[in-house]
Amino acid sequence: MRLAETLVRGLETAGSPVVLSPGSRSAPLALALERAARERGLELHVRIDERDAGFLALGLAKASGRMAAVVTTSGTAVGNLLPAVMEAAHSGVPLLVISADRPSWMAHTGANQTTDQAGIFGHFVRASARISNQEGDSDAWAFQFERLLRSSSGVFTRDPGPVHLNVALSEPLISDEDGEAPREGATGDPVESAPGVVETVPYRLSGDRRTVVLAGDATPTMGQRARRLAEQGRLPLLAEPTSNARSGAAVRGYRLLLETPLGKEIERVIVFGHPTLSRPVTRLLRRTDVETVVVTETSRLQVAAPRMRVATEVHCEEPSRDDWLERWTAAGERVSVGIDGLLGDRLTGQTAAAAVVASLGADDVLVAGSSNPIRDLDLAPVPKNPFLVYANRGLAGIDGTVSTAAGIGLATDEPVTALLGDLTFLHDVGGLLIGPLERRPRLRLVVVNDDGGSIFHSLEQGDEAYATGFERVFGTPTGVRLQPVVEGYGWRYDRAKSLVELNKLLAEPVVGQEVIEVPVGRQDRRAMDQQLRKLGLTPS
Repeated sequence: MRLAETLVRGLETAGSPVVLSPGSRSAPLALALERAARERGLELHVRIDERDAGFLALGLAKASGRMAAVVTTSGTAVGNLLPAVMEAAHSGVPLLVISADRPSWMAHTGANQTTDQAGIFGHFVRASARISNQEGDSDAWAFQFERLLRSSSGVFTRDPGPVHLNVALSEPLISDEDGEAPREGATGDPVESAPGVVETVPYRLSGDRRTVVLAGDATPTMGQRARRLAEQGRLPLLAEPTSNARSGAAVRGYRLLLETPLGKEIERVIVFGHPTLSRPVTRLLRRTDVETVVVTETSRLQVAAPRMRVATEVHCEEPSRDDWLERWTAAGERVSVGIDGLLGDRLTGQTAAAAVVASLGADDVLVAGSSNPIRDLDLAPVPKNPFLVYANRGLAGIDGTVSTAAGIGLATDEPVTALLGDLTFLHDVGGLLIGPLERRPRLRLVVVNDDGGSIFHSLEQGDEAYATGFERVFGTPTGVRLQPVVEGYGWRYDRAKSLVELNKLLAEPVVGQEVIEVPVGRQDRRAMDQQLRKLGLTPS
């Protein structure tokens, strides 16, 4: 938090208005900004769409004559600022972009929402810098900030314009202490494509170690390979929703089991695709006592682990002969019963996800929105008949999901159902605009509307200690009435106020363009997630 406080004090001294787009990695900055606005009068504006935030900051700077700042989280959030940065560069408007980032050791490891943000704006910025809460001190951070401030205002060059400060923040994000560097060997060395990295000789899988197959975001072909290997080796299949392997014997609620005594017994992980969804999976891949075998079809690796091998093929020499699979199957069934019992027939994000899964058949296509919807799908019952699932998991942003779903519908010429949250929907509401001369997809958008960012309730900033400023910089309620918006674009609108109503609407065929709004609360989301996590720890 010291780094965030240093930067916010600098913004206050400069008299800069600030526009914030909420996110997880930027939590320390958000908390410091909210406190400065509430206690000391800092001019703060909050917008859920980074592209809008960038242009809002541009307008503030144009009219006030002062440098304005825009603050975002990591990943695609930063890329959404490019149009505003380009305009500021050509207009000579002083604009400071502060982007939160993952620490450097997480680069090229497949870590969620992690990309190379340094230099992302190219020649459009007058200057750029990178600072980290693991390096330097308040004086060093303030020096870099002042240098960028001078560059943006054109004090020496008489050429004002945009500048970029990339801020690497390590966990714990919101404690009073700055994050620590990773323990030696805790994450493995980042691996990039290089000659000889991928073994062309098949990895031969024996039954001598307790092994699980972990299927992350993957193509249908890779998903089938993961499912087939699990079947041949009699191995537990831990499949994320977009793995295209999640069917049949896949273990429901696997992430709730990974940190139980059963999960601690894992000795080897065979990874297909790009796992992105949960911290238990991340911790599994960082374990130094677990061998990780990454199966890939390309030279680009999206996983890093301390004991890692890479192969294009895995051959099962002998299936597991003990009760390893049976124990995982029994644990998964126990957790499944617990999930259903806990959720009941209430209309929640989790039960809406389960209803969507139940409504789809083998010929259907599902698009999963980021944030809570895809995690709710991860806890939904495993479908008996697998269907194609797509999502933007490369950087796991919420942007562009409506348009992505439309593109998938047009390319497949199949009916598509998309499950997304209200902020994801509003972030790409322009995707509803389809001209009268354009071909239209058969597309159903199921919008779970909890009026804000419920995922933050489940993270550290959802703790009661941060309740004072939570709603403004994390909860971000919008109060938007979706019906007039949807109908204004010419789409059909329906609203499901109960699980029975939702099931009835989902039973109808997808014939045009429609939005089903599912209103749910979010105040009890944190408590519900905590109860769900406890299910894995409950003895059978």
